[in-house]
Formats: sequence, C-alpha cells, structure tokens
Amino acid sequence: MDPVRELKSGALTAVLVAVAGVVLGLLWLWLAPRIPLVSDGKAVYLKDTEGEQAIGADGTFVLLGLGIGVLTGAVVFWRNRRGGVGVVLGMAAGAVLGSVLAWRLGTWLGPTSDLIAHARAVGAKKVFDGPLELQAKGALLAWPIGAVLTHLVLTTGFGPRDEQPPAVHWKPPPPGI
Repeated sequence: MDPVRELKSGALTAVLVAVAGVVLGLLWLWLAPRIPLVSDGKAVYLKDTEGEQAIGADGTFVLLGLGIGVLTGAVVFWRNRRGGVGVVLGMAAGAVLGSVLAWRLGTWLGPTSDLIAHARAVGAKKVFDGPLELQAKGALLAWPIGAVLTHLVLTTGFGPRDEQPPAVHWKPPPPGI
C-alpha cells in the first residue's frame, strides 16, 4: 500500500476513534458510582469511610473502555479487512486520545471539584456528591488494549491470507552422482 494513503487512512481512523471518547465520557459520567461526602461546617468528610465508590469509578471506566475497545476494534477490522499498519496504529492512537477525552469530559461534566464551595452551598450535615475522578491512570489504556487485541484476533481468524507458494516436489538425485 502507498505510504501516503496508509498515513491518511491511519489519521482518519485515529480521529474517528477519538471522537468516540465523548460516548465513553458520557457513559462513565452516567454509570460511575458517586462518592458521598458530608460537611460539618468546618471540614468535608466521607459519609461512608469504608465505601468503595472511588475504586468503583475506576473499575467502571476500565470496563466501559474495554467494551468500547472491543467494539471499535471490530468496526475498524470490518471497515478495513485488507489491514495495514497505519490503520492499526491510528486505531490505537485514537483510542488513547479518546480515553483522555472521556476522562476529561467526565470530570468536567461531573460534580464540581471545589469541595469547600460545594459544601457551603449544600449546608452543614447535608450529603453531596464528590468529584468524579480517575485515580488509576492506567485505566486510560483499557480502550486501546481492548481495541488492538480484538483487531488482532479478528485479523488472525478472518483476515486475508498470503498466497501459498507452489509445492516443490523434491526428487533424490540419481545414484552415482
């Protein structure tokens, strides 16, 4: 394949996959558990000190990222069965950019990160939601890993095959040589 065409195809794939980060960010915002906080008028505390909502938000991001990765890997394979390194690299780069976009969109649209102002607005002894944060930054790699592995499996099972060379039948040399 022509290198310029390969580069264009990879760049287009990267942009289209990265745009899907908006979907991941909105799903994460919608499905991630909220961290309940409470204020006594002087400080902000966790309502449930043994709650697992923070890790639940990270786990939700990972599971959604893997799901969207499987989906994007399958769609990219379906659209580009002939393969190409540019398409796969574009898909991986777009998935990384999409994950970062989803993370930033989820934290931006989620509850405010200014806890003191939020606690004052809600009032003392009232429960409010803490900010949506991604503590495990490695979760950003769930989407690209899911996409690349799915593409690899589909290419292995259903991708184009190289032509087999013609069979060579070897004959032993005649005796005496």
